[in-house]
Amino acid sequence: MDRTTQLGVNHAPDEIRGFSVAAGLVGLRRVMSLCWMASAAFGRSLAVSGAIWLVGPGLGVVPRAMEGVRNLAARRRELALRWSGVEIPGPPGPPPPAPEGASGPAARYRWIMSDPQTRREWVWVLVDPLAGALLAFFPLALILSAVWGVFLAFFGVPLSVEWDGLWYQFIPVEGQATAVLAGVLGVLQLPLALWVAPRAVRRHALYTRSMLAPSESELMAGRIQHLATTRSEAVDTQMAEIRRIERDLHDGAQARLVAMGMTLDAAEHRLESDPEAVRALLAEARESSSKALEELRDLVRGIHPPVLADRGLADAVRALAMVCPVRTEVHVDLPGRPEMPVESAAYFAISEILTNVAKHSGADRAWIDLRYDRGMLRITVTDDGQGGADVSRGTGLRGIERRLATFDGVLAVNSPVNGPTMVTMELPCVLPSPKTTSS
Repeated sequence: MDRTTQLGVNHAPDEIRGFSVAAGLVGLRRVMSLCWMASAAFGRSLAVSGAIWLVGPGLGVVPRAMEGVRNLAARRRELALRWSGVEIPGPPGPPPPAPEGASGPAARYRWIMSDPQTRREWVWVLVDPLAGALLAFFPLALILSAVWGVFLAFFGVPLSVEWDGLWYQFIPVEGQATAVLAGVLGVLQLPLALWVAPRAVRRHALYTRSMLAPSESELMAGRIQHLATTRSEAVDTQMAEIRRIERDLHDGAQARLVAMGMTLDAAEHRLESDPEAVRALLAEARESSSKALEELRDLVRGIHPPVLADRGLADAVRALAMVCPVRTEVHVDLPGRPEMPVESAAYFAISEILTNVAKHSGADRAWIDLRYDRGMLRITVTDDGQGGADVSRGTGLRGIERRLATFDGVLAVNSPVNGPTMVTMELPCVLPSPKTTSS
């Protein structure tokens, strides 16, 4: 991978590798949009500057003004990726909270300068109305220059006499020959403008990236913070799981084993005096041992299901589909088994989602798709239910999100009202080259 790709700057789109009128017209429309957005950036810069110097206490106005700047910057990132294939990383995190009790321009200025991304966006919104607008306006300037040259070819001579001389770039229009030359140069500038326009769009995207992209140290700091957060959540989840296991052992198997010990002790004392009572006590102890063993097996199954340990993720998910009340189809495209922690996280995430499908979706059918693609274990669970699933409501999906985040995984939910619902999960892992199995 070359340095350009590492920085998120992809190769130039096909439309700017050659020349076509259609691509040029599209480029002209886009540079006009960029010029308009530069005027919007000018308005945002006035809003932020006015908020900084606003007389009165508090910092509430500045964060709201910077929120508008951040929204405009997000729009620029989207256009740079869509139009030019230039990916501009977003902010590593939200803006810092405004300090309480601070007032005055100095405090507002310090708030902006305290966060590198907020400072970068502020500088960008100040510079873009000039630098960005000039960069985007260059193809339009060629068009205007071409129109002026053609105009002089027809009306340049009489106007030159009336206005005591006219110039077209470096050519003085003093007669019909120079007027025609101005028109020819103007016509030649039209295809040049069409050729330049898409390239100006890409150059503008690269300029925007240089202004807005976080530095490597900022990205690394955000990454470290994310890993620290997910690690803390993983530790909390692990401790909660340990407490659950301890509680289940104390309330279940341990209580039965203690009762079984007391029963055997009573049987020992009655062994010679009342053999019939001993027989009943032994039967009771045997029943207690069977129930304790069953509870221990259930507990172990909740920690790491035997089918997952013995047969892998694919067969374990098929087993889940078989016992799910909703008819579920499974398709698997995995070349091998992921590491055990990744398998376990994926298995319990799918189990939780199927439980939600059965309890809340009202679905008749569900589909599970597991595949491995370029270092990612991708899992999609779809149902034809009533939809409306939301990660922000309830603890089930949030728990799945935290479980996946431990492995740097992500969860995406698409669940419009009236369905269908599609839950997509991605977990980084390394597997051999792919082969396909399905059920």
